[in-house]
Amino acid sequence: MPPPLLIVNPRSGGRSAAGDLARVLEGVERLLGDVAIRYTTRRGHARHLALQGAAEGHSLIVAVGGDGTFSEVADGVLAFTEGPSPATGIINLGTGGDFRRSLGIGEGLDNCLTALSAGRERLVDVGRASFLSSQGKMETHHFVNVLSAGLGGLVDRYIERMPSVIGGKVGYYLAALLAVARSKEQPLRARITWQGVEREEAIPAYLVAICNGRWFGGGMDVAPMARLDDGRLEVVTVTARSKPYLADRVRGVYTGRHLLEPTVHHFPCHAIELRLEDPLAERRFFLDVDGEALGSLPLAVEIVPRKLRVRA
Repeated sequence: MPPPLLIVNPRSGGRSAAGDLARVLEGVERLLGDVAIRYTTRRGHARHLALQGAAEGHSLIVAVGGDGTFSEVADGVLAFTEGPSPATGIINLGTGGDFRRSLGIGEGLDNCLTALSAGRERLVDVGRASFLSSQGKMETHHFVNVLSAGLGGLVDRYIERMPSVIGGKVGYYLAALLAVARSKEQPLRARITWQGVEREEAIPAYLVAICNGRWFGGGMDVAPMARLDDGRLEVVTVTARSKPYLADRVRGVYTGRHLLEPTVHHFPCHAIELRLEDPLAERRFFLDVDGEALGSLPLAVEIVPRKLRVRA
């Protein structure tokens, strides 16, 4: 049987993490023994490598990188349909670590190694999303943590432009403030399915977060009620009476206190579709998919219960 496969994003976490990469890989090899190591070279490459690894029969595929790397690995594993799917693991090197938090894995390399060494596996839900790609074509991706539309997509674009020395909560907070200044509330049209009943609603929002996991944006507690294995998605929508009001309350998302605001609403669903009447406005209502800027509206999301095996 092929050894565990490590899919490594050498750019995750900026220069400091890249400098420690050799130490990280040595620690994983001491823990797991012989391993195969493959490096990503571009966005989307981890998905391809994970699908290839699943087809080759690797029983464990470990993402060494950030939330986006693990999300791509999960999407690749889930695309394999010709036999048993491998288990997945995570060694977090990214600036956010939000899916790690949702899994209950503590911060730092040692905690990730402990989760791998324990060998305990759990089945978690995943979201399946169809949306308009930046190339103007409809695409389908799985996500494991949070997909957000609107403000979250703008945050991604500002994070990508920031110096590598600014990361974690500080980077996400600054990017969120910049995104608030640029964003615009939109009159979203939503089709929501919950417990077999479908309804349509108008949702005015700066941000819609569709949550499988609890945290996003480098530690923002966007959906405290979210669980990874409960077979449902938690949707949080954010509007505001003014942009200064919205900017002043960004800090509240780190503690979950944003849910006390009268302009923040929450509801569960099994599936949701979002669109705008104006196609040009749709193209500017960007998506964040597990921390990666992947496209824009129109959007359709559904929960796929207990689909992914994770060591945690």
